[in-house]
Amino acid sequence: MEQMDRETGRYVTDGRLYSLNDMVKAGCGDCEGCSACCRGMGNSVTLNPLDSFLITSNLGKTFEMLLDGYIELGVENGLILPHLKMRETDDACAFLNESGRCSIHRFRPGICRIFPLGRDYKKDGIRYIFLVNGCQKKNRTKVKVQKWIDTPDVQENERFLWKWHFFCKGLQTKIIQGKDGEMAKAASMYVLKTFYLEDYESQAGFYGQFQKRLDQGLRDWDIDLQ
Repeated sequence: MEQMDRETGRYVTDGRLYSLNDMVKAGCGDCEGCSACCRGMGNSVTLNPLDSFLITSNLGKTFEMLLDGYIELGVENGLILPHLKMRETDDACAFLNESGRCSIHRFRPGICRIFPLGRDYKKDGIRYIFLVNGCQKKNRTKVKVQKWIDTPDVQENERFLWKWHFFCKGLQTKIIQGKDGEMAKAASMYVLKTFYLEDYESQAGFYGQFQKRLDQGLRDWDIDLQ
């Protein structure tokens, strides 16, 4: 389970899989002014549909508006997905303010919320990995995983993340199996239009709206999550 950092040659996980009730040494004391994890992230902070929904609804901006300076599109195994944009001037997240604090902290993306933890997707659910070299703060404290990730309706959230992960994996498999770039283009346009560009009702529950779109997507692309 250990993963090697190709640049440093160091292990980036401790080789363990954590559940929500496990304790992990991730407590960072509210960062205490540190913003290292908000810099130099490249295109690694991919936004899932829930991330996009929370950011757009809380900021009162459309997905297209956020493409003007805050998020950008990148390719992951042939599938185009949005991710947070790093500023060219200082290689910091576009949402990092002048005080070195996250301006969308209350509704920040899930990848940011759980850091320095990462997710490991299994067929029976999600486990968490600890990124040993992730947080630069020394002397971190132990905290329960569920408390650390601080996610409302955590079981429902995990079910959503699991479904989204394997739906994308299904599409990426079809892209790899495709004879040309048309499959990748069609799948990417479908995902962007269906799950990001089409508005969600801000006053309605996200998960129910997502499920309806996912059910249609599974039929349209003949994907079985089981």
